[in-house]
Amino acid sequence: MAFIIETWDKPDSVDLRMRVRPEHIEFLKANTHRLLGAGAKLSDDGETMLGTVYIVDTDSREEAESFVAQDPFSKAGLPGRIVATRWRKAFFNFEDRMADLK
Repeated sequence: MAFIIETWDKPDSVDLRMRVRPEHIEFLKANTHRLLGAGAKLSDDGETMLGTVYIVDTDSREEAESFVAQDPFSKAGLPGRIVATRWRKAFFNFEDRMADLK
């Protein structure tokens, strides 16, 4: 299993996000072995960043929460809200994983 971690940026925090973003990207690159995916949540204009979604490959809530706490975005105080939810992979990379479910 894995955890989906969804964050919501604090209001009026675009400058903070852009300032910390290079460190955030380096953190993600250094942790690709722990990630199934990650990316920014965008508004309908397709450009305005609202938060982040991470899919962390772990069975441990503590590890998932520790992961997001170590992200430079979190350390800088960017998220106003963070939610970690256990996720069962069914379809991924267009591969049918339904046979793996019991």
